[in-house]
Amino acid sequence: MRFVRNRKVVVGLVILGFFGLLAVVGPWVAPYDPSARSADILQAPSGQHWFGTTHLGQDVLSQVLAGARGVVFVGLVAGVVATVLSVVIGVTSGYLGGAAAEGLSAVSNVFLVIPSLPLIIIITSTLPETTDLTIALVIGLTSWAWGARVLRAQTLSLRRREYVEAARATGESTWRIIGFEILPNLTAVIAASFVGTVIFAVLSEITLAFIGVSSVSEWNWGTILFWAQSQQALAQGAWWWFVPAGLAIAVLGTALSLVNFGIDEYANPRLRGGAGTRKDARGRVVRMRVGFTPVVHSGQKDAQEVGR
Repeated sequence: MRFVRNRKVVVGLVILGFFGLLAVVGPWVAPYDPSARSADILQAPSGQHWFGTTHLGQDVLSQVLAGARGVVFVGLVAGVVATVLSVVIGVTSGYLGGAAAEGLSAVSNVFLVIPSLPLIIIITSTLPETTDLTIALVIGLTSWAWGARVLRAQTLSLRRREYVEAARATGESTWRIIGFEILPNLTAVIAASFVGTVIFAVLSEITLAFIGVSSVSEWNWGTILFWAQSQQALAQGAWWWFVPAGLAIAVLGTALSLVNFGIDEYANPRLRGGAGTRKDARGRVVRMRVGFTPVVHSGQKDAQEVGR
């Protein structure tokens, strides 16, 4: 409950829930077909078109609503795939040891030194068809190395703890120790890795659409930015064409970052806002700050007066 009571987490989860709802019902509640053309060319926001129109008279609001599904879908699928791979490879190589574990660690090191986004661009550009599922799988299969490296380091630290040694001494199986002794202590790291991968996947999906690597016929926020850039919306003063999609990307990234900050505060007591509170000599609450030693001036003066 401490995690849920965190204000950053609450705000982030509410925003994520809103975007999740848009991903489900967005194409249905869109006022127009996002690809339908009309005579209202490059119209500013109005009562008829809340977010304005494009150079073909397409409704920008409908494109933003319809594009939320692809972004959220790619982020979630890629995050799940990358997190599963990082847990399996990182925890296995960290706990078991031996030649197989060293081989898994070497594979993760290879993926670490390869730039992820150029690799994703090369793979997706060579595929005959780039759907949202294809892009999500490619991002997930190429973005697990960093999380696996972190989990391996944490597992190496946990494998010699007293409770793990006690479980091993009582004859517990290896997979039971990993599942019930190691993984519960890695929950915060796994959750942070998942959120970080979702952020990377969302940005990668938008980047691929913006540079024209993925299909520009399937709407997402990157596709909106692609057409706005290719038709020189900024030069024409059509700010409404790209600002809504840019704001949606920024708000979604902020929500994911807030949840990530909440996970860090939950895992690290030093980062909790209310964890370091003390009372001075007069009973007043003094809040400690990370990185600074709290000094209560009034209490020091009282102590000096008592000493005299």
